[in-house]
Amino acid sequence: MSARFKAGDRVKVRLGSPPRHFRTPTYIQGKIGTVERLHGTYRNPESLAHGGDGLPKQPLYRVRFAQPHVWGKYPGPPRDQLLIDIYEHWLEPA
Repeated sequence: MSARFKAGDRVKVRLGSPPRHFRTPTYIQGKIGTVERLHGTYRNPESLAHGGDGLPKQPLYRVRFAQPHVWGKYPGPPRDQLLIDIYEHWLEPA
């Protein structure tokens, strides 16, 4: 599978609450961030957690979010950032 996004792309984390194991924190769902880098492709942990083979492999990205955008009443400096590793199937273009 080829990567859909590259460093600098703005992405939105999709909303969802699958009935089983999922690896994307709910507090980041629906938020917009910027791709920092592509880590590579890996077997899907959501499938692996339930005895699946994790295929097809999914690109895994490090995505940067502005803390004030994630937490509406964030008390820290506005330049603070949150970095989260997110699999491609949770991302869409912003």
